[in-house]
Amino acid sequence: MTIQLEYKRLVAALYDLYSDREATNIADWVMEHVTGLPKIERILNKQFPLNPQQLAQLTDIKTSLLQHKPVQYVLNHTYFANMRLYVNQNVLIPRPETEELVQWVVTDVHNIWPRKAERLCLLDVGTGSGNIALALKKQLPAYDVVAVDVSDAALDVAKKNASTLALSITFYQLDVLDSNQRKRLPKFDVIVSNPPYITQSEAAKMNRNVLDFEPHLALFVADNDPLIFYNALADMALELLTADGHIYVEINETLANEVAQLFSAKGLLQTTIKQDMQQKNRMVKAGRGQGKPDANNC
Repeated sequence: MTIQLEYKRLVAALYDLYSDREATNIADWVMEHVTGLPKIERILNKQFPLNPQQLAQLTDIKTSLLQHKPVQYVLNHTYFANMRLYVNQNVLIPRPETEELVQWVVTDVHNIWPRKAERLCLLDVGTGSGNIALALKKQLPAYDVVAVDVSDAALDVAKKNASTLALSITFYQLDVLDSNQRKRLPKFDVIVSNPPYITQSEAAKMNRNVLDFEPHLALFVADNDPLIFYNALADMALELLTADGHIYVEINETLANEVAQLFSAKGLLQTTIKQDMQQKNRMVKAGRGQGKPDANNC
C-alpha cells in the first residue's frame, strides 16, 4: 500500500463528512503525521510503501475521523499563532479568530504602553489549552502573563504546552463567576478572555464534531443569561485593572452590542467593537480609564 493510494482512500472516505477542501487538508495533516514526511516529499515519493505499523495507525485514525472526532483531538495537536499546541477533549480547539484577538492586544500594548517603565501584567481568563496566554508571552516576552481556568484538566493541558514551548506562565485554578475567588488575584494592565458564549439554542445548528467532542463547559451558556461571563468579566475589570488598563474579550457575533452596552453600563470606558477578517463582530475592548494611577503587582 503506497502513500498515494492510502492518501486517496482517506480523502475519499472524508468526502462524506467534509467539504473537498477540508477533506484534503485533513488527509494531508494525517499523512504527514503517520509518515513524518511533508507534502512535497510525499509527492516526490508517492509510490513509497507504508509499513504495517503505519497502516495500522492510519486505520485507527480513519476510524476516529469517521466518527466525527476532530482531527486535532485524534492527533492530539493543533496550531495557533505559529505554535504547535497539545490538545485533548478537556480543552477547546483554538480558532483562527482568536489569533486576531491576540494580535489586537499585542498591537495595543506596543502602541499604548511603549514607554512604560515597569513590567506589564496580563491576565488570560478561561485559558483552556493556554493558547492566548502562550501567544501573548511569546510575542511580549518582557511582560508577565497569568492564566486562570476553572478546570484542573484544562490547566494540565495549558501547563504541558507552556513547558513544551519553554514559556513562563503563572497558572491558577479559579472560577471567574465567584467574586470571592477573584479577590485572590493581583492588579493587571490587560485582561483578555474568550469565555463561553454560545447559547444552548444555537447548539442545534452546530456540527457533531463540536457537539460530541469539545467540552460544553467551555462552549455554552444558558439562553436566559447569555452574558453571564461578560458580567463577571466587567466586574473583574473594575476590580483588577490598573488605572490605564484594558479588557479584551471574544464575543458571540449576535451579542456584540449587548456586551458593549453591558461594559459601558458597568462603568468601563471607551468601549469598542471590532470585526474579524470575515467582517463579523467578534471582539470588544474597554478601559478602566479612571482613578489614580496604580501599579500592578503580579
